[in-house]
Amino acid sequence: MIRTKVVATVGPACDSDIVLGRMIDAGVNVFRLNFSHGTIEGHGAALGRIRRAAAERGAIVAVLGDLCGPKIRLGEIAGGRCTLVAGRPVTFQRAAMVGTPERLSSSYPALVDDVGVGDRILIDDGNVLLRVTEKRQDEVVALCEVGGVISDRKGINLPDSAVSSPSLTDKDRRDLEWIVGNGLDYVALSFVRRADDLAELRAAISRCDPASPARVVSKIEKPQAVEHIGEIIEASDVVLVARGDLGVEMDVSRVPIIQKELAVACRQAGKPVIVATQMLQSMVDSPVPTRAEVSDVANAILDDADAVMLSAETSVGQYPVQAVQMMRRIAGQTEAFTKRFGQPWSAAPARKPPLARSVIHGASVVAEELNAPLVVVWTLGSDAARLLSRHRLAAPIVALTPNETACRQMSLLYGVVPVCQPEMDTPQMMLRNLDRLVTSRQLAAPGDQVVVVFDMRPEVPGETDAIVVHTVAGGA
Repeated sequence: MIRTKVVATVGPACDSDIVLGRMIDAGVNVFRLNFSHGTIEGHGAALGRIRRAAAERGAIVAVLGDLCGPKIRLGEIAGGRCTLVAGRPVTFQRAAMVGTPERLSSSYPALVDDVGVGDRILIDDGNVLLRVTEKRQDEVVALCEVGGVISDRKGINLPDSAVSSPSLTDKDRRDLEWIVGNGLDYVALSFVRRADDLAELRAAISRCDPASPARVVSKIEKPQAVEHIGEIIEASDVVLVARGDLGVEMDVSRVPIIQKELAVACRQAGKPVIVATQMLQSMVDSPVPTRAEVSDVANAILDDADAVMLSAETSVGQYPVQAVQMMRRIAGQTEAFTKRFGQPWSAAPARKPPLARSVIHGASVVAEELNAPLVVVWTLGSDAARLLSRHRLAAPIVALTPNETACRQMSLLYGVVPVCQPEMDTPQMMLRNLDRLVTSRQLAAPGDQVVVVFDMRPEVPGETDAIVVHTVAGGA
């Protein structure tokens, strides 16, 4: 069993039932709908294909809606592209216009307010660099220091400026209504800067549907987020290390260490972490990755990532299925190493009360000492499985729940096999059904001792309070 989960971005490269089905067969656990691109109608069609392909296979697959956030982009350019030449000035104006090498506009009119003299303006992931030399009422002048070709809608980063844009744009709010209304399992917020941004997102989700079970994913791609990372992790359900914009907004040499620090902090807090961006980038055009990319994926898993994410590789690449297969192969080899030698960067999870956390810790100790082939958690939500996942057990974790949304959300958790089961009134009924389930799926054999975690009082949500060592019966 591969414990590391794979997130794959949906796009033109996989816009058919056949390809999405093959990707599920290859091992995708979570599909990402990227609202920075495409239309609501296109996302709706993709969601329908994902759900059909999963249902045909009896697969449990989660869907993540990734909001665009306050991403700043160039406006329209005459002819679609132009070349900025080093040493020449460029004026950025507030009003929209068709751009030229001498004058440009952006999707963010307040750019002219937020930047200061001396601030950098980076275009196209930092491939073109300008520095502000003069501010006027409705425009700024910047000197091009590193030139290059730019085109319509290329991204702009302002690493030295305090961007005043709200975390949720009007477009995000429209997209969020669709995401919540269509029952997506996760909502990712781009360009998080502080915990208040997440509070704003949760309030917006609640306005769409007060009962929405959608979980919140914080994308870490701004220096301000790194500065406030403790409060952001606390306010998040999941953290995503978005190395692309992070490597533009900050010194790229810091990104590997920030990735490790975030992974450690998330594990200590018991929060899942996803590592993303350019993991197998060469597979956009090639059927095999570079050796450096293979090492990058392996190191993310060694860093305690719960999931690794494919972006352009599956959304626009020529080899989406092969990219998923390669990700799984790397995960399998890396996990075999950690089983032999341990997790070199592993950080022990926090072990203080409340009750459920202490019970989960006790279950992890019992499972390790008994060398149990399987750990089972019976839960109405996903918190118990999430806490158990943080212990990086040698045994798989089977999570039984009657809650279909929680079941899909647990697809993201490292080492967890989510199983939807009808609601069971008592622990005794659960144990009777357990024997049939684990033997039919060949997860355990008659006579095996498995560790089971559950609620003695299932009517009280969130109170995981019991551990049982159960001997699997045969013939059930």
